[in-house]
Amino acid sequence: MDHEFTRRLLGWYRAGHRDLPWRATRDPYAIWISEVMLQQTRASVVAGYYTRFLERFPAVHALAAAPEQDLLHAWSGLGYYRRARQLHEAARRIVERSAFPATYESLRGLPGIGEYTAAAIASIAFGQPHAAVDGNVLRVLSRLDNNPADILSTAGKAALTRRANELLDANDPGAFNQAMMELGATVCLPRQPLCLLCPAASLCRARAAGTAGQLPVKLARATRRREERVVFIVQRGGALLLRQRPADAQRLAGLWELPESADLPRVPPGRELGRFKHAITVTDFEYAVHAAAVRGTPNGFEWIPLDRLPSIPLTTVSRKALQLLEEDLG
Repeated sequence: MDHEFTRRLLGWYRAGHRDLPWRATRDPYAIWISEVMLQQTRASVVAGYYTRFLERFPAVHALAAAPEQDLLHAWSGLGYYRRARQLHEAARRIVERSAFPATYESLRGLPGIGEYTAAAIASIAFGQPHAAVDGNVLRVLSRLDNNPADILSTAGKAALTRRANELLDANDPGAFNQAMMELGATVCLPRQPLCLLCPAASLCRARAAGTAGQLPVKLARATRRREERVVFIVQRGGALLLRQRPADAQRLAGLWELPESADLPRVPPGRELGRFKHAITVTDFEYAVHAAAVRGTPNGFEWIPLDRLPSIPLTTVSRKALQLLEEDLG
């Protein structure tokens, strides 16, 4: 069955797949950028950022030499800014070595490159036989073998990674890995798998057993919290009240943000401009955006001219709030 699954999978992938910009290159730098962006971000969102990012930083030397604020601005909106800082540090190390790491092991030694990312780069850029196993691939493997292993456990993920390497096409590991990701992202969906479109439907043990909808198993689910917050938009004389998070902040270091009601407890909220939702790890936030007015300049904040906003890195929450302001004005 293993050989037949791999044959069908690759035939299906080569016959047609999503036209994603990073699939048109074997450049390890470009593949690296795409894989880091794709961590916890949908491909449809990443596509535009990826193209603009490579226009701004076309090679690893340009990324290594860039000021951090430029990098954070280019990354703004993708979230999880630790990824951008790790990219920056890794680029500097690559430049110091004078060559892009060309093996799985050397890639793993760079900041922000884990097992999956190293396997993806090694297989796609360098043709090395390493299975890249992400959430999509774990789901495909669980269903293919009707495997009830907990994919959030170390042992469960390790077992399924071994299984992926058994199925891997050593002659074209890059295509195999991309095909597995594509199958999981477009056909073997989490809640309603499109089994009638799957090239391996007749080989799938979960489909035969009627358990596809119950797999993969995730036992260690975190309980999500809900929290409501208020963010202020304070304007004066063509400037906006913002503050820059300190360089040693645990989250979003160096990014600029709007004040929240907790920052200005004595300031009454003015007209509501709208609301939006924002999720971070296990917390679902709902933000209400209000116009507000202050006297003087609150401690820690600055008045930033509106025409400077396109050139500074803003937190995602601030970007969403300002989008509501634009919609209100326009």
